[in-house]
Order: sequence, then structure tokens, then C-alpha cells
Amino acid sequence: MKKIYGNDELLGTLNAMVQSGRTAQSVIFYGETGSGRFSAATYYTAQLMCQSPVEGAPCGCCTACRTVMSLSHPDVTLVPTSGKLGGYSVETARAVCSDAFVKPNNRSGRKVYIFRNCRNMDVRTQNTLLKLIEEPPEYALFLFTAESKYEFLPTIISRCVCFGLSLCTEEESRLALREEGYGEEEIEQAVSCFHGNVGMCSQYIMDERLRRLVDLTKALSESIIRKDEYGLNCAFYSVGSDRESVRNVLSMTDKLFRDAAVLAKDSSARTISCCPDSAARLSQMISAYQAARIHYKLEKAWDAVQHNVSVPLVLAGLCAEMMEIVC
Repeated sequence: MKKIYGNDELLGTLNAMVQSGRTAQSVIFYGETGSGRFSAATYYTAQLMCQSPVEGAPCGCCTACRTVMSLSHPDVTLVPTSGKLGGYSVETARAVCSDAFVKPNNRSGRKVYIFRNCRNMDVRTQNTLLKLIEEPPEYALFLFTAESKYEFLPTIISRCVCFGLSLCTEEESRLALREEGYGEEEIEQAVSCFHGNVGMCSQYIMDERLRRLVDLTKALSESIIRKDEYGLNCAFYSVGSDRESVRNVLSMTDKLFRDAAVLAKDSSARTISCCPDSAARLSQMISAYQAARIHYKLEKAWDAVQHNVSVPLVLAGLCAEMMEIVC
């Protein structure tokens, strides 16, 4: 079974829960994209379904473990998303509520529903699921993954056990990538950009589009350092209108300014952005207050994109606002 790095304490807690027979029926696994929250959800599912657990941990060899890890277990449902934003509809929630009362047909006597990436789970959908989560059938379990537990309503959070996923060290990230069979050169390039985020490192190696977005983020940073508004506009325009690409670039830019603010206070601090050299140069140009203002503008821009405002219009406005703050 694939090892989950950087979260030994979490895995120990899950193992203890299963050993004691006090498994949580509703769980939220949260952490930044690439931190392993879906891997943790499938690990917990394998624990629940495993035919020969070892001190609470799944054996990884039995039929149940293999089918869980390949997402082909008949009583494990990866709940489908729908719509442009990849959210969960009320109709989907109602279908889960109905199916949950059909008893499972496996040795473990359990059914598991996994809601992957609940960034865009509608309030109405959550309210539809609330009654089921409050009083679930004894054999049904509901696992949710998200960047933050606060993506959910307080009423949902209060009825779930919440586990935060931590990023691992850069050395652990290298070990994980070597296990995947990647070469040393591409591993070093990936770790230099995404550090202890194994999921994003792996995606960087495999996905040419993400590599292009990293290069665009570096171009953005250089334009900001040169106070070149035209160059910044061109770089933002090159991102395109794909929401996931926009989200990645805004997130990487946000980390760049986070690093700049931290390095301004401590030049030896650990960085998390894809371009630490640019962050170091920015730290000589801007204050923590300016970095905080840009963070707010980036969040506001992403919120506008999520609400279907024209992406080119949002990015053009963001460019002007960032240059005003920096200059």
C-alpha cells in the first residue's frame, strides 16, 4: 500500500480508532491540494474494509484492500461531481441518502461514501446530507476531503471528526517521489518548486501544463520586481480562462508574497513558493502590510472567478491593483 508521508500521528490515530472499534462514521480530511487528504481517506476506507488488518492498519494485500485502492470496491462509492465548478448537486446528495439505507454485501458489513474535494459543495447539498450524517445507518460511513474544514457548515463540522493533513519535509518528498520511480533531476526540479507537497511535486513532473503555470508565475514575479505592468498583464493573459489554471497561478503567487513577507523579517526562514529567489528580491521591496494587501486582492480575485466573473476582466483588474500596491 502506498505510504503516506508526513502524517504519522494521523495514521496512528486512525489505527487506534480501528483497533478499539471506535471508528468515526463521518470524517473530514482537510489540507492544501497535494497534501494527501484523498490518500488518507482511501487509507481509512481500506482499514474499514480490510479482511486481515495488522494492529489496525490495512494489510494492503487482501481483495478488499486491493479493490479499495483501485476504487473498484462494490461498497465504496466515490460520489460523482457535476457542473462547471465540479460541485455536488442536491440531486446527488438525495441519491446518496437513498442508497445509504441499502445494506452492504461484504465481509466487513460496511458501506463508505467518499466526497472528494468539497471546495464547491453547495449549502443546500450540505443541508440535504445533514440528517443522514446526524443519524446514519450503523454500517454507513461518510468521508469528505477539502482544503479547509471551514468549507462546511458549522452543523456539518460539529457532526464530523476532522483531521488536518500536514506537508512532509523535502527529504520525505524526495523519498516518496523515488518510490514512484521518478529520476533524480526531475525530483529536484519538482521539490524546488513544491517542497514538501508530494502530490503537487508528482503533478509537476507528470503535467506539462503545471510546469507551464510555474514558469508563468516566475514571469509574474519578475514583472512585479521590475514594476512592469505591461509584462504583468501579458503574463496574466497567458494563464487563459481555465479555472483550475487560474487557481493554481493565484495560489502560487500568494505563496510568493507570503515568502517575501517572511523573508523580510528573517532572511533564513523556510520558503514555500515555487520561486524563492524572486521572493527574496521582493522582500527587499515590499512591507508585510503590502504583502497582506496583495493576499487580500488575490483571494478577492479567486472569489470573483468562482462567481463566474469574466476571467480576463478579473486578472486585468488584479494586475492594476497589484501594481498600485507595489509601486
